[in-house]
Amino acid sequence: MSKTTSYKPSYSNGSVSINGQNKVSTVKYGDTVFGNYKMNNYEKELYDYVQKSLPQLVQNVNTFSPEVTKSINNQLSAYQRQGQNYINQIYTPMINNLKNDIASRFGNLDNSMFMNNLNNIENNRSNAVAELADNLLSRQNELVNNELANRYNYINLLNTLQNQYNNYALSMLNSSIGLGNTGLAYNNSVANNNSSNTFNLEQIASLASLAKYFV
Repeated sequence: MSKTTSYKPSYSNGSVSINGQNKVSTVKYGDTVFGNYKMNNYEKELYDYVQKSLPQLVQNVNTFSPEVTKSINNQLSAYQRQGQNYINQIYTPMINNLKNDIASRFGNLDNSMFMNNLNNIENNRSNAVAELADNLLSRQNELVNNELANRYNYINLLNTLQNQYNNYALSMLNSSIGLGNTGLAYNNSVANNNSSNTFNLEQIASLASLAKYFV
């Protein structure tokens, strides 16, 4: 009756430590290998914030809150007041100077020279007001686009951080798996060596029977 001794290599767990801290480990339960990346408190806090914030930011990226709308309107109002003051500073003195000049020359303002010059000034002022309205609309679009650009940039930043964490964790897990595979390869090598050096009882008996011919 023969008896064969078999060696089954055991799985070797893997782990990676950085500065004395165990960051990642891989273990085998049954037929499944599990990997675990261990975040420190700072990593976890930032990762949880990204996970919580991204869905809300993406969902509301084009929706302006009352506070944001008020801020934009306040900036537009300030821009409009500045433009109106600038127009008044230019054209109000021109009209006053025209009145004084005509009054001093003709004694009254009821003449064609005054009206013609006044109409020219008013036309120029109307053009300036229309240009201010166009600039105000452009300024509004600029403020809205800047707000949206800042939001998209922030979303991209958080998404980049999330991807970096995921890629780093996967890289560390792959390193741990690689170390485990190195250990498994060593165990396989030991098992193969043990298997090659193991003889069953029939082989031993056969060798013993042959030995008598060499005595």
